[in-house]
Amino acid sequence: MSWGDVRGLLQYVPQFRGKVFVVVIDAPVPALAETMLDLVSLQNIGVQLVIGSTVHSTDDLLDRAAEVELNVEEVSSLFSSEPVTLTLQRGQAALVNFSGEKPCSDKVTDFAQSIQAKKLVLLQSEGASLPQGAIRAADVKDDQPALLVSAASACQAGIPRVHVLDGETPGVLLSELFSNEGVGTMVYADSYRTIRPLREEDIVELLGMIGRSVRNAHLVPRDFAAVAEKIEDYSVMEIDGNVVGSVALYRYSDEKTAEIACLYVKQSHEGLGYASELVIHAESQAKQAGIASVFALTNRAAEFFQQLGYTEQPSDHIPAERHHQLHTSGRDSRVFGKELR
Repeated sequence: MSWGDVRGLLQYVPQFRGKVFVVVIDAPVPALAETMLDLVSLQNIGVQLVIGSTVHSTDDLLDRAAEVELNVEEVSSLFSSEPVTLTLQRGQAALVNFSGEKPCSDKVTDFAQSIQAKKLVLLQSEGASLPQGAIRAADVKDDQPALLVSAASACQAGIPRVHVLDGETPGVLLSELFSNEGVGTMVYADSYRTIRPLREEDIVELLGMIGRSVRNAHLVPRDFAAVAEKIEDYSVMEIDGNVVGSVALYRYSDEKTAEIACLYVKQSHEGLGYASELVIHAESQAKQAGIASVFALTNRAAEFFQQLGYTEQPSDHIPAERHHQLHTSGRDSRVFGKELR
């Protein structure tokens, strides 16, 4: 694992600490040992775990938990939130008997909601056959796989995230939970990927994120004060609570045009279409403001903007103020413009 991977993992620690995760372990027997090790890792960073299985006995799970020294206590009262909450408050994982239930039944869902679980994680043999990636609960149709429909129902009942994972894949639990994109199927009720206005507390992260492109002369240098002064011009893409991209829309007084600038997507999220989403978001802002056209100054992203319907234009077609800045900067950026309809 690289240091970059470690940093990626660490961003989740404060988000997960103190949160309740319900984990239904229906993974095959050979995978149980590694699953338990993953649960130990989650417990060590402060995740409050409620675990159980619809196919394995509680004795089998207790034996496996003891082998890896998972701090766990069996809770005998079936689907009762009070003893589970007391066990979690003592710093132990709570082992609940889910036998006789389906992995995402109404009873399991109601129980998870009663203990305010933030995630319901289902380790299933059929997890590999489901569509991979993040799926909004409202977009799941009744004719889709039953487990996916049940996961969507759980989200609509109040569980923010339901993760359905292939229980036979080594390390699938941590790989899913500690990455923005994940490796399994995540059904969500809350906002997973959003584009929102930049906030002052985001500025330092924004500057750090775009620093590489600024150093390589791909983006115009900016400092905290400059961004803070024009903070209303900036938007960021946030995935699972983490900022992964940015865009700015610079408006020019007395002009019916605006510049799309500060377009950046983190290296770990390139190639997923996020840059296009950010540009489309900026174009939508421009339309709402009654702006007739937009332009961008670039060399490296020329082909990208052309694919979005931008055409190359003479540099004197942009506002005189911006043309002067470009000329005096010594940068050889090309101009790409687009009419908004």
